[in-house]
Amino acid sequence: MAIASRLPIEDAPTLDVCREGHARCVSAKVAGVEIQNFYVPAGGDTPDRVLNPKFDHKLDFFERLTAEMGRRDPKAPLAIVGDLNVAPGEFDVWSHRQMSRIVSHTPVEVAAMEALQASLGFIDLPRAATPEPERLFSWWSYRSADFRKSNRGLRLDHIWVSPGLREAAFRTGAASSRVHDDVREWERPSDHAPVTADLGL
Repeated sequence: MAIASRLPIEDAPTLDVCREGHARCVSAKVAGVEIQNFYVPAGGDTPDRVLNPKFDHKLDFFERLTAEMGRRDPKAPLAIVGDLNVAPGEFDVWSHRQMSRIVSHTPVEVAAMEALQASLGFIDLPRAATPEPERLFSWWSYRSADFRKSNRGLRLDHIWVSPGLREAAFRTGAASSRVHDDVREWERPSDHAPVTADLGL
């Protein structure tokens, strides 16, 4: 993860929410906005906290982050961004029925993400800009020779803002955010496509 800016970068608290001590968070303040950029643990293959320590770590990460956000002021300008490794909605996955048994879209993970979002009233900007039932993905497996043809994607990458940034996010009357899926077509691309949002500060 990284934060790059053409404007001055100021220090912001790095949140201690990873029990394993991994470098999974980078933070900064830019133009008065606190940015917390996360790479949430993927969670392994088995969606069971007892049988799979990686899955337990993932849910623990969400629980610690939710507790931290619950202590924050919703009026403060804060953005949570990054690979949160959960595709929360029915239209954020290529098959809700099949993916509900697969790590990244299981009911317990979705509930953990919903609790985090509710903790401060975060606004999901990509989904605000592209409302359901339109499908919206930011990740496609390398196993697909033609990712557009198979389109078995997931929306794992997120940009959320606190209520304190609502006015900035909807300055034109609607959210401006998109997934740059054309980047996924580049030679030797990441399996993730960039996600952006515009804020009027």
